[in-house]
Amino acid sequence: MPQTTPLRFSLTALLALVCACWTPAVMAERADREQAMNAEADALRYDDASQTSIFTGRVVITKGSIQIRGARVEVRQDPQGYQFGTVLAGPDQIASFRQKREGVNEYIEGQAQRIEYDSRADQVKFSGQAVLRRYRGQVLSDETSGAVIVYDNRTEVFRVDGGAASASPANPSGRVRATLAPRSRAEPAAAKPVDLQPSTGLGVQP
Repeated sequence: MPQTTPLRFSLTALLALVCACWTPAVMAERADREQAMNAEADALRYDDASQTSIFTGRVVITKGSIQIRGARVEVRQDPQGYQFGTVLAGPDQIASFRQKREGVNEYIEGQAQRIEYDSRADQVKFSGQAVLRRYRGQVLSDETSGAVIVYDNRTEVFRVDGGAASASPANPSGRVRATLAPRSRAEPAAAKPVDLQPSTGLGVQP
C-alpha cells in the first residue's frame, strides 16, 4: 500500500483555507453590539467617574446572544456608549466566549486565559491557549487553536498566531492547529486536519 504523507501548509496558506471555510459560517448576530450588557458575579466594584465596572467571582456576562464567563471581568464604557471588556480566567481555569451566528442554529465559541471584547470594533481577542470553535446546534464542526486568535465580526475574518504561549501537553510545540469538518455537497470541500509552523509574519496587535 502507498504511504500517506502528513498534510502540511504554510501559515499563510492555512489562514486562507480556514478563512475560506469559515467566512460564510461565522457571521454572528449583528444586533448583539446594540444590546444592553447584563452581569452576574460574587462581587462588583463600580467607578462612576471612569465608567468602569469590575466583577469578580464566577462572572457571567450576557449581551444579546453573547455569553462571557470568567473569574474576573472589567467592563468600561466610553462616552459614545461602546463597551470594552477584559475577561481573565482563574487559576487552573479558562475564560469563555459564546455567540450565535445570525439566522441559523450555529454558534461561535472561544476560550482562552484572557479575552478582550471591543464593541466599537466588534472584535474579540483570545490570548493564552486560545481555541475557537464553531458548532452546528450541539455538534462541533470546526476548531482552531493557537497562542492568540483575533475574531473580527465586521469582516467575518479571524487571525491565528502560534508560539510558546499556546504550548500544552497535547501540543508541546505550540504550533497553530485546525480541524475543519466536511461541508455539504453545496459547499466547498474542507481539508483534513493540518499541523503548522508558528507564525513569523502575521502580527496580532496588542
